[in-house]
Amino acid sequence: MLDKAEKGEAASADSTYENRLREIVEAVNLPNDKKQELLSLKKEELLRAIVDNVGKRGTAGQSLQNVISVAMLSEGWDAKNVTHIMGLRAFSSQLLCEQVIGRGLRRVGYDTEEVLCPDGVTRQLFAPEYVNIFGVPLSIFQDVGDGGSGPKPPKPTTQISTLPERSALEISWANVLRIDNVLKEKLTVNWDNVPSILLDPTEIHVSAELAPALGGATDLSKAVGIDLELLPEEFRMQKLLFVAARKAFENVQQGYTGSKEILIQQLIRLTEEFLKSDKINIPSLFHQEPLKKRILIALSMDKVVQHLVSYVHQANVTVLEPIFDIEKPIGSTADMRTWYTTRLCQPTEFSQISHMVADGTWEAYAANVLEKFAKDRVVTSYAKNDHLGFNIYYMWNGSKRKYVPDFLIRFANGKTLVLEIKGQDSEQNRAKRLALDVWVKAMNQKGGFGTWCWDVVKEAPARMHDVILEHAKSATYSKPIGELFLDL
Repeated sequence: MLDKAEKGEAASADSTYENRLREIVEAVNLPNDKKQELLSLKKEELLRAIVDNVGKRGTAGQSLQNVISVAMLSEGWDAKNVTHIMGLRAFSSQLLCEQVIGRGLRRVGYDTEEVLCPDGVTRQLFAPEYVNIFGVPLSIFQDVGDGGSGPKPPKPTTQISTLPERSALEISWANVLRIDNVLKEKLTVNWDNVPSILLDPTEIHVSAELAPALGGATDLSKAVGIDLELLPEEFRMQKLLFVAARKAFENVQQGYTGSKEILIQQLIRLTEEFLKSDKINIPSLFHQEPLKKRILIALSMDKVVQHLVSYVHQANVTVLEPIFDIEKPIGSTADMRTWYTTRLCQPTEFSQISHMVADGTWEAYAANVLEKFAKDRVVTSYAKNDHLGFNIYYMWNGSKRKYVPDFLIRFANGKTLVLEIKGQDSEQNRAKRLALDVWVKAMNQKGGFGTWCWDVVKEAPARMHDVILEHAKSATYSKPIGELFLDL
């Protein structure tokens, strides 16, 4: 019947078999209209609908517990929790043995434990997992006998899934690949609004020693030193100026509508002003010497340029144009695939996701606060941003990175808040928040997804209440989502 279903042909079956299929559908806890839709299918189509959805909620196969397939390698699916394999018939090839044993070699858990390695260093490694195999001959398989210790029982896992019955709590967002900044023709920067950038000499290596190694042993008697301070011509200020201006040009040229020559001239001027200003903070008097300072700037060029470009954008942007993912322009909590975890979880009531996975006590506290505000009808719904696919792209040290905020919160007033829980701050975290601020402004300017805002809770978890109440104030929707689809 499955073969005929693949070919689209009608299949014949006795009434007993057909009645059995109907019994399976009737036993499933589904709405009546869904059951009638399934029962109206042809026998082969109904069988395919059951087999393809074993264990999936809201489908004809959600209640099936066991499936026995005679054609072992041509029908079925990969199970991750195989613990025993027993061969019940003769194997015709060694390859078939390897395929069968391969069913038990998929890792189930990803918990780590401290292991003393042969080099004497203790490292965090995945815990070993085992599978018991009987009656399957394999040349590379070795029997360790009875001397080994038995496997530890696996940690209990929690299924994290989207609940269709909570569709009213769905939160959607725009899948944005990048945001183009349309700049003014004449670039200006108010240096009083630009914070200083920290260049820590302890994080930048200006010298190194190389030595030959043979058989794993290093011959330190033949070590050769490399000192960048001996190469002053490589770090002339004029050269650094043009290198920084070139990198800045690569970052802003896409959003500039004027002449490229004029843009280059303006960037050279702004870069020169920045490098000569007091906005570069080096916490060491020893490294304030001109050559040492130029070396630090040269080795941190990507960081310096990104800092400068971000504030050039802030001061001169006229339009923020989000570039959507063509294949999937809109993301949603309803699209999250079911996954499993051994981390700390707590069930939710006002989220479309069944559980909230806490990466720390602060996040667990935040979820409890959100549940309370949802009961008071201040918050409509929320979701922990884990496996949702909501990402903010930003630049750091010259490369594109992915930032995953902690929570998405929808208020009763129509606002959607992107919330970050942060214990310690850093330069990279500030770069993330700057990219998030640009993303929020672009969404509100484009319209179609309501009013967006962002905030961060750091140092004091109790400030969660203040943040929620501040953003719970009245707000109005922008362009309706239907119009955005027409624009796309």
